[in-house]
Amino acid sequence: MEGTVFAPALEGIKHVKSEEGVMLTRPFLDVCKHILPIIEKFGAAMALVKSDIGGNITRLENKYLSNPTKYTNLYSMVQEEIEAKTAKGSSSCTNGLLWLTRAMDFLVALFRNLLEHQDWAMSQACSDSYSKTLKKWHGWIASSSFTMAMKLAPDRKKFMDVICGTGDINSDIEKFCTTFSPLLEENHKFLASVGMDELKAS
Repeated sequence: MEGTVFAPALEGIKHVKSEEGVMLTRPFLDVCKHILPIIEKFGAAMALVKSDIGGNITRLENKYLSNPTKYTNLYSMVQEEIEAKTAKGSSSCTNGLLWLTRAMDFLVALFRNLLEHQDWAMSQACSDSYSKTLKKWHGWIASSSFTMAMKLAPDRKKFMDVICGTGDINSDIEKFCTTFSPLLEENHKFLASVGMDELKAS
């Protein structure tokens, strides 16, 4: 493998915004897709997260593919749902974008923990990032399932060896966290501006 597993995502992040600074649907979803193979390397511990992310990508992508010109801008599908008063529905694209962004927040926090706390076991890095990001939005059942799954986290050294490839993994994790975080922050700001950033899991 050329470079680390983060190489495709790092390349993709450069294209997420248009020259006018607009968040583009396809490139954003592509970056999220590039993260899926990395999540796969966590094995059973991340099965829930992976299926959740995959499902939300598919939901947003299907909407985009129904009219690529109309939905070039990532936020256009949310604005349409806000106007139609369907944004709060559990199967809405607004809900999909919100939970996709939150799952990515969790992963960025996790990779940051792996970078900054070299002495932490993988399960500790996972639990800490979960409590900082997703936990407050999850109900009791989701939270319990998540906590149980984290106990299956792989050995940290083995995981790092697997994702390393031929590149500088620490440098790529740093780049990923630094360049992807502002895009996620922008999603939250937009969702907050339409009153949709505080929705909790039922």
